[in-house]
Amino acid sequence: MNNIDELQRLASPAPKPQSLAWDGSTLWMGSRETKRIYGINPQTWTVAWEATAPGTPWGMTAMEDELRVLCGETADDHRIIRRCIPWRGFDGRFGIPCPDDTGSQLGYDGNRLHVSQWHPQKVLALGAEGQVERVIRVPHGICGQVFVDGFIFLITNDNEQTGDYWLTRVDPRPATPRIEDLARIPFAARALAFDGVRFWSNHRERDQIVSFARPG
Repeated sequence: MNNIDELQRLASPAPKPQSLAWDGSTLWMGSRETKRIYGINPQTWTVAWEATAPGTPWGMTAMEDELRVLCGETADDHRIIRRCIPWRGFDGRFGIPCPDDTGSQLGYDGNRLHVSQWHPQKVLALGAEGQVERVIRVPHGICGQVFVDGFIFLITNDNEQTGDYWLTRVDPRPATPRIEDLARIPFAARALAFDGVRFWSNHRERDQIVSFARPG
């Protein structure tokens, strides 16, 4: 299996970049250390707007003209999906508890929100009230998720100590989803976003944001 074709490495505007999302013009990043989200202009690599999250922003996705941010809140790290309106802030009235109080990454297929559970190795499709409508099981742990052209692309890992990470594609259309590991990612990646041309992920421990080509 080939490695991803890495295109660019850029310094994160904040340490420990954890979550990523692309909304059509802005790359959004959430920092595990500062517990803030940052709207990055990809042309100038400058922060156009930032806001404090209600907790650690473990996962994030663009949902039409809003963001959904999966936050770890309180000392017990309760996992709650929050609504953020870019350039305005977080909606303090909105909150969807994650199923089983666990989850790390988010994706949006244009209709439903999906939350991934790393160690249970599941992607859960959620209804409007947060109820689980479908469970997709994958063969690896999940530490990144994004929808592209109807497919779920994941960053996956079996053992954090080995450093083996993959870009995994899931076709969710069949009753039994088709799953394929496409390429090896040679660093401990966190989060996944797609800007229409290339993927983005975080090399969190080096405080870097990395772009790479879509395989094939």
